[in-house]
Amino acid sequence: MLYRSLLRPLLFKLPPETAHELALHALSHGLGTGLLRRLAGAQTSFAGLRRFGLSFKNPVGVAAGFDKNGLVAPQLAALGFGFVEVGTVTNLPQPGNPRPRLFRLPLDRALVNRQGFNNEGAAALARRLQGSRPDCVLGVNIGKSRAVPIEEATSDYLASFETVRPHADYVTVNVSSPNTPGLRELQRGDLLTELLGALQRRNRELAEKENGRPVPLLVKVAPDLGAGELELIIDAARAAEVAGIIAANTTVSRDGLLTDSQTVAACGEGGLSGAPLRERSTRLVAALRRLTRGALEIVGVGGIFDAEDAWEKICAGAGLVQLYTGFVYSGPGVARRINEGLAALLERHGLRTLDEAVGCRAEEFAPL
Repeated sequence: MLYRSLLRPLLFKLPPETAHELALHALSHGLGTGLLRRLAGAQTSFAGLRRFGLSFKNPVGVAAGFDKNGLVAPQLAALGFGFVEVGTVTNLPQPGNPRPRLFRLPLDRALVNRQGFNNEGAAALARRLQGSRPDCVLGVNIGKSRAVPIEEATSDYLASFETVRPHADYVTVNVSSPNTPGLRELQRGDLLTELLGALQRRNRELAEKENGRPVPLLVKVAPDLGAGELELIIDAARAAEVAGIIAANTTVSRDGLLTDSQTVAACGEGGLSGAPLRERSTRLVAALRRLTRGALEIVGVGGIFDAEDAWEKICAGAGLVQLYTGFVYSGPGVARRINEGLAALLERHGLRTLDEAVGCRAEEFAPL
C-alpha cells in the first residue's frame, strides 16, 4: 500500500504536529475533492442508516481533533467518511499548550496528545463552515475556553453553541479532554446536569423561534470512568434528553504499552489514543449499551484501525464509529476499507442492516 510503504515513513520523519499540518495543507490546497474521490474508490453505502434523526451514508466518521478549525471537512467527506466532526472549538480563540504537544508511539500504534484545544475560536469556524460544508453529516465539537473558570463554564459553552449551531447537523459537548485544567470536573453529575440542561433549553428556544427542530446534542466522555460515575453521567444525559454519548475521549492511563517506559515518560502528560485504547473504549461502549438499554445512541471511538475493530464496537453497542489515530496510521483509504469490510461482515453473518448488529454482543464484554 502506497501510504504505508512510502508516504507514512516520510511523514513520520517529521515532528507529529508538523506532519499533521502538512496533511491538512495538502488536503485543503493540493488535492481537489474529485481526485480524492478517485483515490478513495467506490463508496459503500448503508441504506436506511439513521441516527438521532439524521441520515448517514455510512457509519464511519472522523473524530474531533483531526480538523479543529474546519479546514478540510469537504475533503474528508470525499475520502468516504460518512460524517465529519470538526473541533474541538472554544468560544475564545486560544493557542493551546506549548509545543511539542503531540507524540507518536509507533510500536503501540498510538498517539499522546496534550494540544489543549488549540483553535481559532467558534466565530472563525462558523464563518468557514458557512462557505464550505461537507457532503456528509457535519458535527461540531465544543469545549470550555481555557481562560474561563469552571464556575462560568455554562455561559462559555452557550456562547460557542449559539455561534456554531446554525452550521452543524449535531453538536458534541466535550467535557472529557484531559488537556484543559479542571475540564473533567464537568463530568460530575451535578455540573453536567446543569450544563446539558442549559444547552438543551437554549437549543429548544432557538428551534422554536426558527420554527425548526432542535439540533441533536451529544456528550463526549472519558474512558477513565468507574461504573458509578458512568451512571451519574447517563442520568444527566437522560435528564437533558441528549441524543447520544461519544465513548470515548483519550485516556490518561499508560498501562500495557509496548513502548519502553523511558520513551513514554519523555512524552509527558496528555491523552493517549490509538490501539491501546481499543479494549477500554469497547468495554465502555458495552457498559453504556447495557445501562441505557439502547435508549441513547452511542458513538464508539478508540483504537479503530480496520473493519474488525469497527465491528467490535458496533456489536458492543455503537451505532456509529469514529477514528483519528487510525486515520493517521492507516492513511486516506481507511474509510473505504472499513466500510467495505463492514459490508462483508454483515453478509458473512447473514444480517441485512447494520442495526441488526448494534449491541448484539454487549452482554459479552466485562463490566467496567
